[in-house]
Amino acid sequence: MDELKHLNTRFGYLGQELLDQLSEFSVIQTFPPKTELVREGQYVKYIPLVISGLVKVYTQFEEKELLLYYIQPEQSCIMSFSSCIHHDKSRIFAITEEETNVLLMPSEKVLQWVTQHPSINMLFYQQYDLRYNEMIDTIHQMLYHKLDKRLLDYLSDKVQITGKNPVKISHREIANDLGTAREVVSRLVKKLETQGKIIQHHDSVELIAGL
Repeated sequence: MDELKHLNTRFGYLGQELLDQLSEFSVIQTFPPKTELVREGQYVKYIPLVISGLVKVYTQFEEKELLLYYIQPEQSCIMSFSSCIHHDKSRIFAITEEETNVLLMPSEKVLQWVTQHPSINMLFYQQYDLRYNEMIDTIHQMLYHKLDKRLLDYLSDKVQITGKNPVKISHREIANDLGTAREVVSRLVKKLETQGKIIQHHDSVELIAGL
């Protein structure tokens, strides 16, 4: 299969024995947009490794959502790995943003591989480092940037991650990701449009080139 050939090419550092076991025990599955892969409060049965597409990971508190990170191709979910290692229930939600092809690694096998094939730790160390840096950036934004700057950066990141401009997204979704109210986002979107930084369409937002 092309996906397995891709794994052998991109993850050669894992070693052939582990790659063979990944191929034998994991499941490759394609999910349509808006499919929930992981739910808060459930035990993690599979740890996803995205082959193509995009997965959004977020947390929820009192019916409010907050974006944590996106899982892009060749990335996995460090929060799911943490829950697996500690035998905890999931503290996050993970949902596909678009059609996504995912390698689902069984949690019980991952626990075995961590000790039998220590090279797999490199995959998750990379994810930890990536998410830690993203967390520091988010804290800096929340402390030092006004919400309109955070919104503009959010849209810029969204364009870069998805490769699409305009980005099909609602004010409600943006508000959830930024941890604010829809009315606040609507006001800021209008302000940024007046400033010539974005163009608001019926069901999408376009970032002006050059920003």
